[in-house]
Amino acid sequence: MQVADHARELAKHTHLDIATITGGVAYMNHAEVFSENQDIVVATTGRLLQYIKEENFDCRAVETLILDEADRMLDMGFAQDIEHIAGETRWRKQTMLFSATLEGDAIKDFAERLLEDPVEVSATPSTRERKKIHQWYYRADNFEHKVALLKHLLKQDDATRSIVFVRKRERVHELAETLRLAGINNCYLEGEMAQIKRNEGIKRLTDGRVNVLVATDVAARGIDIPDVSHVINFDMPRSGDTYLHRIGRTGRAGRKGTAISLVEAHDHLLLLKIGRYIEEPLKARVIDELRPTTRAPSEKLTGKPSKKVLAKRAEKKKEKEKEKPRVKKRHRDTKNIGKRRKPSGTKMQEQSSEE
Repeated sequence: MQVADHARELAKHTHLDIATITGGVAYMNHAEVFSENQDIVVATTGRLLQYIKEENFDCRAVETLILDEADRMLDMGFAQDIEHIAGETRWRKQTMLFSATLEGDAIKDFAERLLEDPVEVSATPSTRERKKIHQWYYRADNFEHKVALLKHLLKQDDATRSIVFVRKRERVHELAETLRLAGINNCYLEGEMAQIKRNEGIKRLTDGRVNVLVATDVAARGIDIPDVSHVINFDMPRSGDTYLHRIGRTGRAGRKGTAISLVEAHDHLLLLKIGRYIEEPLKARVIDELRPTTRAPSEKLTGKPSKKVLAKRAEKKKEKEKEKPRVKKRHRDTKNIGKRRKPSGTKMQEQSSEE
């Protein structure tokens, strides 16, 4: 929807017709796409593929195929659908893949299969642009402590419009209800949500009826919400590129933004991994009334077991060896028998060979 809106804005002084095809919308609403010639069609893979199979969409008319956030679509298992669409639109003249990140062998292999003699164009954001997003993290002892930190952060005056990211769909409902009971009005987005409900949730946020959106990475794909002041990682992302996708929703259009991560002990390696990926270690902050009671993991943590852990393992190994049944040892098996002499038969064979 946002891509189509931007396309209409750019093409408002032209005669280009732009249409959208999305899931969660009745076929009747897409009738105009099939009854009239469209210059630009913005579509989701699943619904477009459905119309292609039903022969409601003329693939021969496609001149340019553009895949936005191609790597994300691959991560979500849409590779087969995309290749099917690419095969059906084989008469096209040009194919383009766009993404904030194009890392990994999967996307490179996919590009080789889909593109013919491709040219890669990279646009690295300047250091000045990166510094517009302030990034730090808070340590949390457990889930309850993390929820308390989140409530405190969302109630601050500068948190005018926030997106809270979680990993699983089940947690979206749980967290949204917890915040509602705490007096924090919010909306949420989850996977497999009807398009009408998605649009309503986004509208509530952009209209200012709520100032907090709780979402998963999949559900938030493709949304463009203006003036996001804070992105909060309630659950840490598992990769650096997902982290960049999340925090890229703040600090847009020349404005400053804030990206905050809530980190439990088991997230520490992910934190270091993300710091290496963005080439900038995230700094820790503390809220006085919500200080963690547990010790912070060592900054030198490399994933290898500590000396304390290794000592415990050695102790357990000794205990297991003690529990094994002992084999009776005889004195004759342990006494020093000295250097063994060669058998007499061997000496006679050596003499005969010399003769």
